[in-house]
Amino acid sequence: MKTITSIVFIISFSILSFAQSNRDKIKTLKIAYITEKLDLSEKEAQIFWPVYNAFEEENFKLRKQSFEGKKNINFETLKEEEAISILKEMRAFDSKRITLKNNFIDDLTKIISAKKIILLEKAEDDFKHKMFEEFKSRRPDRGRKD
Repeated sequence: MKTITSIVFIISFSILSFAQSNRDKIKTLKIAYITEKLDLSEKEAQIFWPVYNAFEEENFKLRKQSFEGKKNINFETLKEEEAISILKEMRAFDSKRITLKNNFIDDLTKIISAKKIILLEKAEDDFKHKMFEEFKSRRPDRGRKD
């Protein structure tokens, strides 16, 4: 079963690489991967994916805002008062992300079982790992030893 999943994953990734942008390809692969791993029924999938996509979009926005706030920090001239203010902002973003995640889990419990919610966490982690490994294997310097 694992081998079949891997083969389907690799073939899908290869086929889609000619047809869509990278973000769309990855999103399509992720949807297929999660749907398979969670064994979602058609009814579950119809309700699950809009909730999941809304969560992903909001989570992405929060991560992007957090990153934008951090990237402009000049550590050479950063004063303690500014650092305190930045820490407050960082904690606020973390709090928003935790609240968003908790609300997402609450919404999911109305759609799928607790077991599938836990499987979702594992499937997301596994997918990220597969994407990372795929990315590493495609880097031109993958065989270099420093």
